[in-house]
Amino acid sequence: MRGTGRMLVLGAAIMAGYVLIGRAEGPLSVADAEVQLQLGTLLFDDTRYPEALVAFERAAGTADAGLSFRARKGKARTALLLAEFATARTEAERLSREAPGDLEILTLHADALWSSGFFDESDQVYSAVLARNPDLSRARLGRARSLATQNRLDEALREAQAASAAAPRDGDIHFAIGDIYERMRRYDEAAEAYTNYANLLPERDRSQRAAWTRAEVRFLRAFKGRIPIDIAPELLGVQHRVPFRMVKGKVVVQAKVNGGRERDFVLDTGAEETVLSEETAQSRGVKPITYTLSAGVGDIGLRGLQLGLADSFQVGTLKVKNVPVLIKSPGLTGMPKREGDSFSPLALGLSVTVDYRAGHLLIGKHLAETETADFRLPLRMNRLALVRGVLNGSRPAYFVVDTGGEVISISTAVAEALQMKVPRRIPLKVHGMSGWDQDAFLLPGVNLAFNDLQYRNTPLVVLNLRVPSALLGFEVGGIVGHTFLAKYRVTMDLERSELRLTRN
Repeated sequence: MRGTGRMLVLGAAIMAGYVLIGRAEGPLSVADAEVQLQLGTLLFDDTRYPEALVAFERAAGTADAGLSFRARKGKARTALLLAEFATARTEAERLSREAPGDLEILTLHADALWSSGFFDESDQVYSAVLARNPDLSRARLGRARSLATQNRLDEALREAQAASAAAPRDGDIHFAIGDIYERMRRYDEAAEAYTNYANLLPERDRSQRAAWTRAEVRFLRAFKGRIPIDIAPELLGVQHRVPFRMVKGKVVVQAKVNGGRERDFVLDTGAEETVLSEETAQSRGVKPITYTLSAGVGDIGLRGLQLGLADSFQVGTLKVKNVPVLIKSPGLTGMPKREGDSFSPLALGLSVTVDYRAGHLLIGKHLAETETADFRLPLRMNRLALVRGVLNGSRPAYFVVDTGGEVISISTAVAEALQMKVPRRIPLKVHGMSGWDQDAFLLPGVNLAFNDLQYRNTPLVVLNLRVPSALLGFEVGGIVGHTFLAKYRVTMDLERSELRLTRN
């Protein structure tokens, strides 16, 4: 009966809150704002984030500065969970200016910067916080996430475990530990960490992240008794040269799944896993283990796909056993072409050089740095390969390095932040993994810089990347595809966390 009583109290509070929201005009009284703050906190704890955000916003309107501050803090935290990244960053920046000595607020600001894709700026704030309190769990979590994106996984794990020891009931830390273990190919431990995260969620939580986590646990446990992404030592220690051909701006290689004949695979560094069409999976005996959520360019947004396990995948002289795969089932209809197969060496933990002029790939754990690169850019792996660009001299953004993409694009969120006056939008017809993007358009006259690599007064395609950003947990700034990459010999070096570009 105790649980039922709590639900009745919560229900009464919610009804009272809605009456207040409906009747209130102008700033709330202190008493009413206090009720809204309590309501927002209850809704937040119950994972009813959209309603919690409304309550916090109402409470923030009070004339009581202290009460408003607490409500705005709740608003920023809630906005992060709703993928309202710009709102969270704006609110957190205001709070940090008002309370520069509050380490919890500064850490919230760093979290908001991170989620907005301002990774470098967030690193600076996390470091400043930890210099004053080395044991603050959320700041150590932030450092762990940053180290993981730089492929410093052992250090990242130590930081995340220290954060968990300080705050064992912080689910975000367990989630980060799961992600790090998964990248280390320690799937049993990854499943345990993700399970710890899921166990800390309320039973009623049906969020996208919760659904993804539960599916991921089922998938990881299917590898019991297997070595995930198993590459023989004699194959892991060498570079594999793989010829390719260009087909409509795509790098296409021949590869085998579970033996059998070779098939065309697109090199797609914008994919998190090896991707199989429904037809290929069925013909090669790759059975689905569970369903998961994926997202890409297109109006469908979130898309349900199957997760499976291929016994083997071979491209050239490289053979990998026990390979996680995404299966495009059910397939999309109404697309201009059939969905095909693709792979990314990065998803296998391997670096890659794409020599567009010579027509071959070099794939390996260790790539010899033989060339003198014209441009060297820091490379982060946050589920996808990312490089930092700056738009119009002031707006930073991280771009996915996507050999499967075609153009240079930015997100609608970044385009709106630029506040450029354009006489008219030039609509474009763009399709991606999640269907057609009906709102895509061309934005002319943008200056884009990747360190010393400059694009001046250039047109960029604007895409709606909100859903993939929400699923990934950070604002994807844009995508650099074939038109950007094909002019260079491109090396994505995970070992050195570096993108090297050498002119053809």
